[in-house]
Amino acid sequence: MTRYGWFLGHEEWQPELLVEQARHAERSGFDVLLVSDHLQPWVDDAGAAGFSWATLGALAVATGRAGLLSAVACPLFRQHPVLVAQAAATVDRLSGGRFTLGVGTGEAVNEAVLGRFPPHDGFPRYAERLARMTEALGLLRPLLDGDTVDRPDGAYYPVSAARLFSPPTTPVPIHLAAAGPRSAATAGRLADGVLTSVKDPEDTGRRVVDVARAAAEAAGRTPPAVVLTTFVVLADSDEEALRALRPWRGLRTPGRLQVTDPSRLRRTADRLGPGWILSRYRRVGSPRDLLDFCARLRDRLHPDLLAFQVAAVDGAAAVDRFGELVEVLRTR
Repeated sequence: MTRYGWFLGHEEWQPELLVEQARHAERSGFDVLLVSDHLQPWVDDAGAAGFSWATLGALAVATGRAGLLSAVACPLFRQHPVLVAQAAATVDRLSGGRFTLGVGTGEAVNEAVLGRFPPHDGFPRYAERLARMTEALGLLRPLLDGDTVDRPDGAYYPVSAARLFSPPTTPVPIHLAAAGPRSAATAGRLADGVLTSVKDPEDTGRRVVDVARAAAEAAGRTPPAVVLTTFVVLADSDEEALRALRPWRGLRTPGRLQVTDPSRLRRTADRLGPGWILSRYRRVGSPRDLLDFCARLRDRLHPDLLAFQVAAVDGAAAVDRFGELVEVLRTR
């Protein structure tokens, strides 16, 4: 049976507002709260960027039923995989075993700010990031399972007798974000689940979900959990949609994964113009407009979790209205 989630975007709302929104979402019937991890927002003139692990700790005690999922942390540069394992174990303990660790290969706007990459090299390309992720998963899993890890010869993350002294009280699943087949195959082979954003169910099925399931089967593993997020703008007009998208307008600009400075993302988005921005997002006047899309998505992909990432002028009202959609979906 599909569960339903609500996405809490640090890029859009300040952390204290996210905690209130999370309480509201749990009361509205959402099963899982997804929490993004950002050092900087997508533009420099709007949005926010609270520390996700602090917010997750607050959510662990502010909520009592909903699962918590990092969506997603990057354990490759800014945050060492051992520290991510420690943070995940702590949130698991504070939440009474409600935490799932979602990880991804990162973007320059979050990971390259610390100045670790020579200007002539730039932020590492995907092939290196995937190699780093493969090694990081090889540390995260045993650490979260309570093992002592001694790998002084690691190519990227050499560790000596690493161990969590506040280990999880329950098994912590690890989900790997994937936008294409290489990450999807890695998720199937090495992670417990695959997490992806979906616009076209058939395309996502062919490029991500089917690949992850086939890779798990080939490796003799349990089929991965499938976590889907869909980004929509809740607005009655283009004008309202542009106001809701103000913190997000740099998200889908060309080359955004390699851009370090959110002011550059903002300038690019504004140069492309309002029409271009609106064309990159699905706008609905009512959440019920998504019923047919959600039905196609469930029939094709059979997700374990479907989460709504919603840009809206009024976040609390959006939670209420999408909570009503979830009630309908549960009966179909």
